[in-house]
Amino acid sequence: MSRAPAQPVQVDGPAGVLQAVIEDPLAADAPAPAYFAVVCHPHPLHGGTMDNKVVTTLARTFHSLGIPTLRFNYRGVGSSAGSWDEGRGETQDALAVLAAGRARWPGAVPWLAGFSFGGFVAFNVSTQSAGADVARLFTIAPALPRHYPDASKVPVPPCPWLVVQGDADEVIDPQQVIQWSQQVPAQPQLVVLPGVGHFFHGKLDLLQEQVLAFARN
Repeated sequence: MSRAPAQPVQVDGPAGVLQAVIEDPLAADAPAPAYFAVVCHPHPLHGGTMDNKVVTTLARTFHSLGIPTLRFNYRGVGSSAGSWDEGRGETQDALAVLAAGRARWPGAVPWLAGFSFGGFVAFNVSTQSAGADVARLFTIAPALPRHYPDASKVPVPPCPWLVVQGDADEVIDPQQVIQWSQQVPAQPQLVVLPGVGHFFHGKLDLLQEQVLAFARN
């Protein structure tokens, strides 16, 4: 799957400038896109960045559908200003990037995607008023049960929602994710991939298949 041209950009975030990359697969003279996607990376205190291979795989998958993407580094990661804020500030960072996407592609409807901790961030954004127009939510091996342990009190995303979870995940308890996904008020479409670990080593093609199937539905 080919990569769209990468354009480094800076986004004004609540804690300072955020490092980001726009990747647009469309030709300069193509019609404006109907959608754009913001992709959120894993936990910054455990090496997560916008260049994580699952994050870039998600972006390339969206590009294959003609959808431009914004990847970004949370505050304190790479050249992004600020410091770790326990998920609160990182959610605000994602909201700022979402706003930048709307400014870049007026009229396009946003999608949100995230891997691991990034799934938690993307979910948070989708359930806030600023995310009310999000059309698709993709959460991959999400750390959601850690942050919302009471499944009965989970806020409801406004859009179709996908959870992809490997049953051999060595970082996030797969059974916990599966049970949690089946108990939340608005159940997502849950896909469990047998023999797949947290980082999808050698299994990124399976992830692409599930994301494409959900995106085209």
